[in-house]
Amino acid sequence: MQWKTWNSPRPKKARMSRSQVKTMLACSFDYKGIVHYEFIAQGQTVNQQCYLEVLARLRESVRRKRPELWPDNWILQYDNTPAQVALRVCEFLVMNSITKMVHPPYSPDLAPAIFGSF
Repeated sequence: MQWKTWNSPRPKKARMSRSQVKTMLACSFDYKGIVHYEFIAQGQTVNQQCYLEVLARLRESVRRKRPELWPDNWILQYDNTPAQVALRVCEFLVMNSITKMVHPPYSPDLAPAIFGSF
C-alpha cells in the first residue's frame, strides 16, 4: 500500500511470470572442491536409472580427479530418497566397492547442502 491523492494515477502492478527454464544441477564435492557436476535434462525425473547413470559418471570423475582415493578409499554420503536406495543402485555400489554413508536424520553437524546434493 502507498499513500496517494485522489487524483493520482493508479499504481502499476508488476506481473510475475513463471520461469520457462528450470534446470537441475547434480553436484558432488569433497573437502577439496567439486569432483563432479552435471545438469539434468529438462523434464527428466531423477529415478533409479538416471541416478545410476550419474553415479557411473561420478565414479569416473573420482578416478580421474582424486586418484589417491581410487579405487576403494572414498565414501559416498547421501540421504534415503527412493532412487538412492533402490536395489539396482545398492548392487552398483557393492559391485564397484563404493562405501555408502547414509545421512543421519536431524543432524545439525551434517546438514545436507540446500542446493541439491546427491
